[in-house]
Amino acid sequence: MAEQTPMMKQYLEIKAQHADAFLFFRLGDFYELFHEDAIKAAQELEITLTGRGKGDERIPMCGVPHHSAEQYMVRLIEKGYKIAICEQVEDPAVAKGVVKREVVRILTPGTVVDKRMIQEKENNFITSITDFADGTIGFIRTDLSTGENEVTLLNDDVQEIIQELTSSRSKELVVDPQFAEEKLAQIKQAIHVTVSYEENADIISDYVTLTEPLEQKKLQTTFWRMCQYLVRTQKRALNHLQPVVYYPANSYLKIDRHSKRNLELTETLRDKKKQGSLIGVIDQTVTAMGGRMLKKWVEQPLIQQEVIEERLNIVENFSSFYFEREELRDELKEVYDLERLVGRIAYGNVNARELLQLKRSLEKLPAVKSILEKMSKNYSERWFSQSTSYEPLIALLDKSLVEDPPISVKEGGLIKAGFHEELDTYRDASVNGKRWIAELEQKERQLTGIKTLKVGYNKVFGYFIEVTRANVQLLPEGRYERKQTLTNAERYITPELKEKEAIILGAEEKMEQLEYELFLTIRDEAKKYVVSIQELAKSISEIDVLIGFATVAENNRYTKPHFSTENKVNIVGGRHPVVESVIPKGDYVANDVQMQAEREMLLITGPNMAGKSTYMRQLALIVVMAQIGSYVPAEAVELPIFDQIFTRIGAADDLASGQSTFMVEMLETQYALTKASQNSLILLDEIGRGTSTYDGIALAQSIIEYIHDEVKAKTLFSTHYHELTSLEESLDHLKNVHVSATEEDGHVVFLHKVIDGQADRSYGIYVAELAKMPTAVTSRAEELLFQLEQGMKQMPVAASTPFVETVKEEVAVAKEEPTQLSLFPEPAVEIKKEESLTKAEKQLMKKIKEVDVLHLTPFEAMQKVYEWQKSLK
Repeated sequence: MAEQTPMMKQYLEIKAQHADAFLFFRLGDFYELFHEDAIKAAQELEITLTGRGKGDERIPMCGVPHHSAEQYMVRLIEKGYKIAICEQVEDPAVAKGVVKREVVRILTPGTVVDKRMIQEKENNFITSITDFADGTIGFIRTDLSTGENEVTLLNDDVQEIIQELTSSRSKELVVDPQFAEEKLAQIKQAIHVTVSYEENADIISDYVTLTEPLEQKKLQTTFWRMCQYLVRTQKRALNHLQPVVYYPANSYLKIDRHSKRNLELTETLRDKKKQGSLIGVIDQTVTAMGGRMLKKWVEQPLIQQEVIEERLNIVENFSSFYFEREELRDELKEVYDLERLVGRIAYGNVNARELLQLKRSLEKLPAVKSILEKMSKNYSERWFSQSTSYEPLIALLDKSLVEDPPISVKEGGLIKAGFHEELDTYRDASVNGKRWIAELEQKERQLTGIKTLKVGYNKVFGYFIEVTRANVQLLPEGRYERKQTLTNAERYITPELKEKEAIILGAEEKMEQLEYELFLTIRDEAKKYVVSIQELAKSISEIDVLIGFATVAENNRYTKPHFSTENKVNIVGGRHPVVESVIPKGDYVANDVQMQAEREMLLITGPNMAGKSTYMRQLALIVVMAQIGSYVPAEAVELPIFDQIFTRIGAADDLASGQSTFMVEMLETQYALTKASQNSLILLDEIGRGTSTYDGIALAQSIIEYIHDEVKAKTLFSTHYHELTSLEESLDHLKNVHVSATEEDGHVVFLHKVIDGQADRSYGIYVAELAKMPTAVTSRAEELLFQLEQGMKQMPVAASTPFVETVKEEVAVAKEEPTQLSLFPEPAVEIKKEESLTKAEKQLMKKIKEVDVLHLTPFEAMQKVYEWQKSLK
C-alpha cells in the first residue's frame, strides 16, 4: 500500500475516534468524506462518488459544499445516522504543514437543535438508561433544544423500558457499553432508535446544581451519564439545561405502545399523520411550546384527581369568558417559541432575528397578564409569581438591533446607528469612502469622455477602473496604471484609488468584527435571563393548552367530566371525538356507557361495521381526555380514575419479528391480563378470531372468565361468538349489550345504537355484498347458511365428519332451548337482481366496485358505508 499523505493520516486518526459517525472533513469550501463513509453517503444522499489516486490505491471520495452542507446532514440525521463535523481550527495562511483540524460537534438524532431538523410542536428527546445492581433501571429523557430533563426509576423489565421510550418518542438511546446485549436487541426490535454508548457517569462540577432536586443517588448517576454524553458530543457549555425533575413512573395513566397505536392518540395508525388522531381534534394551541405540552399531556394523562380537577376548573372558568379568551389567544399567537429561543441563546447559535423574536414575545407579557386578571385575580399568582422584570432586556434589544437584520451574525448590518460610537465612526468611513468611489467614477468619465468607464471591485484585486478595449486609445497618456487585461477590457488603478481602498476595506473589516463582538455582548446579556424565561415558557404553554381546551369544548359541545368515588362509569350521550369531526354535524349517533358493580364487563355483539369498535374506542378516548383535564364529548360523564388502559382492537402482523396476526393478538392480550389491575380499563375486540371456531370460542370464554374472576378490571369485550352471550347467566358482573340493526325494504340498516341484550344475527353475508363479493359467492353462502340452519339435512358433507356432528349437536340444543342463540342465525338479507336495481343503486354499485377493500382501515370502511347509506335514503 502506498504511503498515506499527511492529510489522509490526519483524516484516518480523527475517523478512528468517531467510527460510528459520518466524518464531514473540512477541505477548503467543501466537506469531504472518504472510504466507507463516502460509499455509504453517496448512496444515502444520491450524490456522485469520486476518488483520489489511481488504480488499486484509489480512495473512494465524495463531498458537499460547506455552505449547503446542512441540508445533507438533515437527511442523514432523519435516517438515524450520526455526523462528526471536523473543521479547520487554525488559519491556513499561518499553518506549518497540515492545517490543524478537530471535531467541533457531533450531530445525532437526539441532539439536533436546528429548526429544520426537529418538529415545532414535538419534543426531541434523547434518553439514557442505567441499570443498577438491585435490579432497578434509571431512565432519563432530555430535550437539548429546550433544556428539559426528566428522570425516573423503572423495574428491570424490558417491556417497561420500551413503554417509556415509546412514550418519550425517543430518537436516540444512550447506554453503558456493558449494558445487556439481549435487552438491547429486544428494544431495537420493538422500536426504531439510534443506540449510542457512554461509559462515563462521573459528576461534572459545572452542572451540580441541576441535580440538587434529586434525593436518590441512582437518579443522579442516571443524569450524569446523560450529561457526560452531551458534553462530549456537543463540545460546548450547556447552560440552558434545566434542573432535573423526578417523575414517578406510576404517576401517570399508563397506556402501552400497542394501545396508543390502536387508539390513535397522536397519529393515525395507517399513515402516521396528526390529522385523524385525537390530538388532531383537540389541539387548539397557538404556540409551538403549547403544542409540545399538549402532546406530553396526551402521552401521559394524570392519575392525581386533585390536579386533574384543578385543570378542569380553569377550563370551566376560561369557558365563561369568550371575548377575553379570544383576545388572549390573539396575544399568544404573537409569542414565539420561548423555550427553544433561550435554548439557542445558551447554546450559542442564536441569530439577531431570533433575539428580536424574543423581544417581541416578551413585549406581549403585560397584555397577557392583564387579560388573565380579568378572568381571575388568582391567575397572576399562579403563572407569574416570579419577580423578574424583562424591561432592561427588551430595551437593550430594541436600541441595539436593526428591525430586519441579516441571518448571518458575522457579516455586519446587525447593529443600529447610534448604539456604539466607534462602530458609527467605521460605518461613516465606509459610507463616505463608497460615496467617494461613486464620485470618482463620474469625474473620470467627464475627464476622459468615456461614458462606459466604471469603477468596480472584487475580492482578489480590490477596487479598479475598467475601460473597454475600444476606448483605451481615449485615455490620457500615463493617467492610470494598468492592473489587469481582460478579453474585452483593461483594468487600471491609481495611487489615490488604492489609498481610499485601504480606508474603505479597513473600515468594513473592523466594522464587521466590531458588530460581531457587540452582538456577542448582547447575547451574553440575554443569557442572564435564560432560567427565568424557561419558567415563563412553562406558564405560557400551560395557559395555551387550557385556553385551547376551553375553545375546543365550546366548538364541539363537550362537557365537564366528574369523577366518581363509587368506581362507576356513567356516560350519557358519549361520542367519538374523531369520528364525529369527519361526518356532518348532528349525524353522529351518541351512546351511553353504564358500568358499575353488577356490570363491570360488557360483552358486545352485533353486525360487522355497525360501530362496536367505535363504541369501545370512544370510551377509552373519553377517559384519556378527562384525565388530561379536558372536557369530553358527551352530555354527562362520571368516571373513576383509571390507572391503565389496554386495548386489542384491529388486526396486524409483526412480520419483522416473524409474528402472525393471531400471535400478536395473543401477546397483546397476555400483556393486558398480566399487567392490568382492578382500576384498569381493558378493551378487547374479536379475541380468538385468528384460529378455528372452537379454539377461538374456548380462548375467548377463558379470557373473559379470567378477567371477571381474577383481574376484575372494567372491560369491554366485543365478539361475533354469540355462544358467549350465555355467560351473562354464570358471571355476576357481566352484561350483554349489542349494536342494533334493522331491516328496511329488504336491506339492513345499521342504527349504531348500543342497547342492552344480545344481537340476534351477524349480517356477515350482507357485509360481503357491500364489499362487492362476487354474486356467486354470496348466493352460495346463503344456500349453505340455510342448510346449516335446517340442521344440515342437505349439506354435501360426510355425516361422520367431526365438525358436522358437533354443529348438529349445537343446532339440536338450540332447537330444544329457544333462549340460546344459534351458532348459525337465520338469513335476513334479500338479494336483488341487478336488472331490478334503481339508478341510485346502480351508481352505488359502481362506487363499491372502485373501492380497494383490502387497504381500508375499519374507520375508513365505516365512513364509506355511512356515505352509501346516505345516498340511498
